[in-house]
Amino acid sequence: MTLFDYLYYVILPVLVISAVLIFWRFIKGPSIADKVISLDLLITTGIGIIAVYSIIYNHSTLMDAALILALIAFLSTVALSYYLEKRRKK
Repeated sequence: MTLFDYLYYVILPVLVISAVLIFWRFIKGPSIADKVISLDLLITTGIGIIAVYSIIYNHSTLMDAALILALIAFLSTVALSYYLEKRRKK
């Protein structure tokens, strides 16, 4: 089994299954903090899927898109946690 077979038949299905489970948690999350954490984890899993796809099909430009997505996810998580902290103090 080569690296590409391992990525295609093992890693990619595990990432897709975990993305589906995380999305279910995002829908069912009882609080906004749970939804923020699950959304951040969903974006991180999506970055993993993009990275695996980029390795399999040798598209290095997709890694730039994954980097931009990671920066947006980080900034949105910081902004939402700042909002939650300010809301709690009132």
